[in-house]
Amino acid sequence: MAAVSPPGIDARSSSHRRRIVRSRLLVAASFVFSLVALGFGDAAERQALWQVVRACVADYQTTGATFPCLAVNLSDGIDRGSAVLRPPFGAPDTILVPTRKVVGVEDPWLQSPAAPNYFAAALRASAFVKKPDGSAPRLDEVALAVNSRFTRTQDQLHIHIGCASPRIREALPALAAAMKVGEWAPVRSLVPGSELWGMRTGRSDFDQLEPFRLAAGRLAIDNSNLNRMMVFVVGTQVASRDELVLFVADDSRQPRSGRFLAEDFVDPGCR
Repeated sequence: MAAVSPPGIDARSSSHRRRIVRSRLLVAASFVFSLVALGFGDAAERQALWQVVRACVADYQTTGATFPCLAVNLSDGIDRGSAVLRPPFGAPDTILVPTRKVVGVEDPWLQSPAAPNYFAAALRASAFVKKPDGSAPRLDEVALAVNSRFTRTQDQLHIHIGCASPRIREALPALAAAMKVGEWAPVRSLVPGSELWGMRTGRSDFDQLEPFRLAAGRLAIDNSNLNRMMVFVVGTQVASRDELVLFVADDSRQPRSGRFLAEDFVDPGCR
């Protein structure tokens, strides 16, 4: 004899499915609206990315899916979580975003020992980046970058993930080989016209390596001016060993006519 469902069970299941569908439609609508808003400048539009991340977290908590993000990690709670996403249209720009409100490089949370290492999470997320042959970038190809308050379009911290741009990849091995491990040195040849500081970390991971705090220490600027900070991490090889090299720049000291961005370090499509 066929099993008989308790009265009302089909109605409840149907109602639950409808709620899930409505939830996904609302998330999708939020994502599309946010994509339209990206790149504009007023206060509400600069929160578009944050609204997308909130939608991803809501979908994950409700259904277990991560749409419209590629991944959501809440294993240590929302305050220490992160999401990975990529706009469905335009350049294939993969980014990692905290799941708590973190306005940008100037946020005091990033200088707190309680904050997770978002660069470590971004490095793991490089598996979502695809080179033209479909493979993920090797460590000596990866580049991670965060813009300053004055060069970003969104007021929610996001780390751009991709491959190092061809110019950076070509110049970096010899430059890194001339650096002393753990010491900052001025770098003026990597991005023409820029004022950069670089540090060879001697490491291939972010254990005991927190770029936001190291960068703030190098610039030695007070907390109220951390919004000027730009932070970049690029993988390379030195003596056939993979290493991460950290760069920092004070955006206020860059020439206005030749202001550089994350895109000067990161090729999101690994072309």
